[in-house]
Amino acid sequence: QSQFVESGGGSVQPGGSLRLSCVASGFSPDYYGIAWFRQAPGKGREGVSCISASGGVRTYTNSVKGRFSISRDNAKNTATLQMDSLKAEDTGVYYCAATYLYCNESPDPADYDHWGRGTQVTVSS
Repeated sequence: QSQFVESGGGSVQPGGSLRLSCVASGFSPDYYGIAWFRQAPGKGREGVSCISASGGVRTYTNSVKGRFSISRDNAKNTATLQMDSLKAEDTGVYYCAATYLYCNESPDPADYDHWGRGTQVTVSS
């Protein structure tokens, strides 16, 4: 089955940091853009950040700009999301997915494939 496997989630206090990773399983993501999405309880899936196949383009939704940083290592088939200054509203399940389309600041889940099962991030005092 071709999908990402996410890891690195956990529970932190506001202001804390987490580093999420996703590794491609069953396919090579070299020619795909990779995005991170999140889904809070009772809400739809929201695009958080995207990185192009080469890594030269990185986009972020407004609410995470200056706090999150996306990167990728094509040699290891992985993408990483460094999350700093976490807030309660960052709580949710975080997913990786891939697209052949260009990255933008509001990735649309409908344009993405190879979804993983997600990793839970909880920010609470």
